[in-house]
Amino acid sequence: MAFTLYSLLQASLLIVNAVAVLHEERFLRHVGWGSDQGIGGFGEEPGIKAQLTNLIRSIRTVMRGKSTVFSIIIIIIVIIIT
Repeated sequence: MAFTLYSLLQASLLIVNAVAVLHEERFLRHVGWGSDQGIGGFGEEPGIKAQLTNLIRSIRTVMRGKSTVFSIIIIIIVIIIT
């Protein structure tokens, strides 16, 4: 299996899909990554955990519908190629 731009795009799409389907109440709160965790005071730099939680929330907000469309396109391309 060669490392190509297509395989890189496909792997990144799989990662975005995996993050987009994470349910905050079912999974993230049980491992301590809920939205109420890691709230700092004014002027404090957010920690790594808070930054990753914000990144997960942003990906879920922005990419939920778009990743479905991209997945369908990738599936159609794979079906046509094989």
